[in-house]
Order: sequence, then structure tokens, then C-alpha cells
Amino acid sequence: MSRFQPALAALAAALALAGCTVGPDYRGAPEVGGVATRAGFAHAPAGVDAQAPLAADWWHALGDAQLDTLIEQALANSPDIRAAQARVRQARAGLRGKQAGELPTVSADAAMLRTRSPDLAALTGGDAGGGRGPLSLYLASFDASWEIDVFGGTRRAVEAASAEADAAQADLADAHVQLAAEVAQAYVSLREQQSRLDHLRDSEKLEADMLDLTEQRRSRGVASQLEVERLSTQLDGTRSDMAPVQAKITELFDELAVLSGREPGALDAQLQDARAMPAIPATVAVGDPAALLKARPDIRAAERRLASQNAQIGVHTADWFPKLSLLGSLGFSAADPGHLARKENATWLTLPRLQWNILDFGRVAAGVAGAEAGRDEARANYESTVLKALRDADVALSRYGHQRENVVVLRRREASAERAADLTRQRYRAGTATMLEWLDAERTRVLAQQDRISGDASLVEDFVSLQKSLGLGWRPAG
Repeated sequence: MSRFQPALAALAAALALAGCTVGPDYRGAPEVGGVATRAGFAHAPAGVDAQAPLAADWWHALGDAQLDTLIEQALANSPDIRAAQARVRQARAGLRGKQAGELPTVSADAAMLRTRSPDLAALTGGDAGGGRGPLSLYLASFDASWEIDVFGGTRRAVEAASAEADAAQADLADAHVQLAAEVAQAYVSLREQQSRLDHLRDSEKLEADMLDLTEQRRSRGVASQLEVERLSTQLDGTRSDMAPVQAKITELFDELAVLSGREPGALDAQLQDARAMPAIPATVAVGDPAALLKARPDIRAAERRLASQNAQIGVHTADWFPKLSLLGSLGFSAADPGHLARKENATWLTLPRLQWNILDFGRVAAGVAGAEAGRDEARANYESTVLKALRDADVALSRYGHQRENVVVLRRREASAERAADLTRQRYRAGTATMLEWLDAERTRVLAQQDRISGDASLVEDFVSLQKSLGLGWRPAG
């Protein structure tokens, strides 16, 4: 065993030093938001629950089975989700590669050499001696190398790769958040346009009836041609308003199909029948800013990238120090393959190797400075992400609260306009109101209906935006 003592001594010394890890240890992300993260949201309206919401499936609260199906199909089939999943696998493969760098590298080789020596006598002009017959030589060798992570550069690389893998997983969760919100907003917009089209068709029918009635009255001499022309203009205007609405509906059909990973037109038959607008729940769980920082995937991704950049400083700092490697080789050679394993046919080599690029410190210093700048950028990006997340949630809460109040006013206005239009129509038919009064009342009713439809859609869209701002709609990795 004495022949192995130098190698064992080098290995023992390396292992004793291996506990040293250069570079700054990660102490966690900086505190951002101050008082805001310890108190409630500044502009949270009444009717929201401070209980922390669940991360996934917020869309079930809207009670629309077709919307549930669309979102589930999108999450399962969207190419954007598959791309994010591929990035997760790529990051995890990179992590496994860095972890493999901590282990020895072993290779094996085998070869057979067959040769024949020349006839030397014939070459020098003497009698031909026939030379030596063919010779066979069998070789087998095993080589191993191990770069011992004395100063922790490899461990820092593993730490950085692990944080990047976590960030990729958070990016996948954020893709879920974004996609679910996009599908819901497109679906709500579709239902808004379909409802708008239905009301325009009702208005078209009513105005056509008004035109027929007025033409009959003109034929009896109790209405003028001017009244007929005004009603005809009103009817043509309503029909003109229908065209862009129908075009928008087709556009939303295609948008929802693509979001679901389908070709344009694939969902037309499924979505062509108008349905009621999804109904928002009576209360909404929003939690508090501290819960928001834990829930939003983009915040977690930014924090993990900060951790990765911090570890990169250690990776470059390790280049200041020498690198220690252990090399070993064990070989066998024999003329008969059955004799390869004999002890006398073996050769071995062990070689501790110390490498130090002592004249390359300028490049090392530049690498460390670049890594520190990358860490500072990642910290700034994290702080920006947190502040924007707090802003998004606070603004979304404010809009949601104000829109709920606005919808109450719009519905009250619509009901009043409906009653006024009905009364004016009755008075017109009784001859106590002019055609202009009737037209004005109908125009006011149609505008009130359209405003109420837009208000309902905006309220549901604000609910969706609120869920998105809270970072909801992702599921923990299984």
C-alpha cells in the first residue's frame, strides 16, 4: 500500500480543504415595500376577504362551465405552456450537468493491435529469413480524473444552476397565470360582443316595426315623409353598428382557438351561441401584500435569479485560486486476451495535478466584477418586480371596487331608460308624443343598454385582472 500513499495524502489534503467555499453566501432577497408589505392593500374596497386565496382555479368562482373548459384546454394544449415546460426540463438538465461536475470522470478503452515485422535479411540483400510472423497485442485501460472542488467553485455553479431551475419552474407557473387570464378576458369580451349584437338585433327589429308603423301613418296622412326618413336613417345606423361587432366576434373566436392550441375556426361551432356574462362571486379573497409576495410566480422567479447571480460571484472568485485534480490510469496488455487480467501485465499511474493561471488575474478580476454587476442588476430587477406587483394589485383592487359601484348605477340607468322608452312609445301610438321624442327615447334606451353591457363586461374583466395581479392561476408542480 505504500505506493499509494502520496495519492492518498493528496486526496486527504484536498478533502480537508473542500469545505472552503469562496464568494458571498446568499442571505435572501432584500425587503421591498416597507410598511406596505406589513399592512393591508391601500385601496382595497369593501367586500373583499383578507383571507389568502388559493393559487389555482380561480375561474371556477365565475360559475361558467364553458369558460372552465376553455381554460383547462388552453393550459393543457397551449404551445406557450409546452415551451415553458421545455425550458424547465432544459434548466434541470443543466443542473444535473453541474452536479455531475462534482464527481470523478471515468473512461474505458480497449484495442487489439495486429502487426508483422519485415524480413530484415531480404531488405539488406542477404538470404531471405522470412521475417517474424504476425503478432497480436490486446490492450485494455481505465482512466479516471477528478477535479476536487477545493474552493467551492463547482458548488457555487451547482447552487446557481439550482436557482435557475427554480426560476424556470416559476416562469412556467407565471405562464399559467398569464394564459388563464388571457383566455378569461377574451371569453368575457366575446360574451360582451355577442350580447351587444343581440341587443342591436332587438333594436333593429323594433326600429323596423317603428318604420312600418310610421309608413302606415304617413299613408293615412298623420305622419310626414320626414319622419319616415329619420326612422329609415336610424334603422340603417343600427344595421351599420352590427358589422364591426360581428367582425369582433369572429376575431375572438380565432383568438380563443389559438390560445387553446387550436387552429383558427376550430371553436366557432362551440362558441357561436350567445350566453350570459359570467357572474362574479359575492366576495373575493385577496389576502395581504405579504401573501402576494409569496404567491406571484414572477416575484419568485426574480428572487431565484437573484440567488443564481449571487452564486455566480463565487464561481468566478474560485478562479483566483489553484485547481487540484487527481488523475489515475490502470492498463493491461497481453498477446493473449485470456492473459489480460494477470497482475504482471498491468500498468498503473496516479498523478496529482495542481493548475494555477497565475498570470491571468486580470481576466479573473473582470469576471468577478461582471458577476457582481449581474447580482446588482438582479437585485434591482427583483425590487422593481415587487413594487410593480404591489402596484398592480392595489390598482386592480381599486378598479374592481369602483366598477362594482358603477355597474349598480348603469343598471339603474338602463331600467329607467327602458321605462321611459316604453312610455314614449305608448304616447306616440296614442298620438300624444312626436316621432322625434320616440326616437330620442329609443336612442337613450339603446345607449343605456350598451353601457350596461360594457359595464358588466368591465366588472368581470376587472375581476380577472385582480386574480392575475394576485398571481393566481398556477398549480404547484407535482
